[in-house]
Amino acid sequence: MRVHLQALGCRLNEAELESWARDFRRQGIQPTRDVGEADIVVVNTCAVTQESVRKSRNLVRRAHRANPRAKLVMSGCYAALSAEAAAEELGVDLVVGNQDKDRLVEIAQRELSLPVMPRLATDPGEMPLLARGRQRAFVKVQDGCRYRCTYCVVTLARGEERSRPVSDVIEEIRSLEQQGVNEVVLAGVHLGGYGSDNGGSLFQLVAAVLAQTTIPRVRLGSLEPWDLPADFWSLFGNPRLMPHLHLPMQSGADSVLRRMSRRCRSGEFLELVEQGRTEVPDLQVTTDIIVGFPGETDEEWQQTLDFVREAGFAHVHIFAFSPREGTKAAVLPQPVPRTVQRERSQQLHALVSEQRRQILDEQLGRSYQVLVEDQFESEAGGPAVWRGYTPNFLRVQLTAPEGADLENRLCEVQIEGADPERLELRGTLRALVG
Repeated sequence: MRVHLQALGCRLNEAELESWARDFRRQGIQPTRDVGEADIVVVNTCAVTQESVRKSRNLVRRAHRANPRAKLVMSGCYAALSAEAAAEELGVDLVVGNQDKDRLVEIAQRELSLPVMPRLATDPGEMPLLARGRQRAFVKVQDGCRYRCTYCVVTLARGEERSRPVSDVIEEIRSLEQQGVNEVVLAGVHLGGYGSDNGGSLFQLVAAVLAQTTIPRVRLGSLEPWDLPADFWSLFGNPRLMPHLHLPMQSGADSVLRRMSRRCRSGEFLELVEQGRTEVPDLQVTTDIIVGFPGETDEEWQQTLDFVREAGFAHVHIFAFSPREGTKAAVLPQPVPRTVQRERSQQLHALVSEQRRQILDEQLGRSYQVLVEDQFESEAGGPAVWRGYTPNFLRVQLTAPEGADLENRLCEVQIEGADPERLELRGTLRALVG
């Protein structure tokens, strides 16, 4: 038996795929990258926007067309919100709700009468297919969210907060390191809420990961700005915790933030970022911004632009507001026309690109450790170029001697320039690390 796994959406969905790959193999069902040879196909869907719903449905349809004989299993947020429609319209054999995700393999075996081959489950070797050939793995440490931001459908789909035991997280990271993974990202729907159900805390979890594992690089997934625990910045005293934070703000106008039921105001956020940059050398911050939230005026939009400019983000994920059924924002008055949303999105993209270029220019002449991930062909017809990320999550194009194999290697790189089109740094290999 073989299983093909696909995901759309957040880092948590990626982490869940890696966990399922491991669990399937323990039951003797081998993961495969080829959907055509799979006996079972599992799709982890997303529903954060209407576009995500469309892409999720298309992903399921494509999987069915590519292999109509395979059993089709769907999970994720779209599946949780539209289980009956998915089963009827998309030909799905089994829908597994988010509350049962941790038991997906067990449920699939029971409901689809999948055979079990215990001997293979005890064979040594790599377990999560998705970690094979990859440098970074996502580790799910938490699920669910206690907050109810007015635009968010994910909290409805994911349910109450649930935290994994620290010991389980440690065991998974150690296993990933043994398989050659050099970087892990701790992921959750409400990562800052880790421990709310078991008496722990995010600080304790990160401290334990740094103390009880030796994996070279640890990153944090998306963190709500108001969730940073006491003494949080002290964790970065360990150089294995990478100096990059994704702090979703959603708007720079306090009046819009109130309509969103967000718990942080623009001034508080700017103070937080200033403190972080003071205490953590080279810290880079990225964020999310929703464009065209209901009632967003020209003045409020200008406040957001001013906020983004002052914060100096290295990158901004830009989303046009999409009403999601079941959320309070879906029925708010004064919707912003699509034409206005597009104009504002273009303004923000231009501003963020300008800021990105400035940040890249500030790195010239510096040296960074880069985890090399992949290789691409030079557009000028020259030798292939390697690419990877600095600790603070700036993408680097790396030239190296012909024949050098740098994939999944930590390299010391001298920064010499920037690519104005790709908005990436350019550098030269100085030395291999470790």
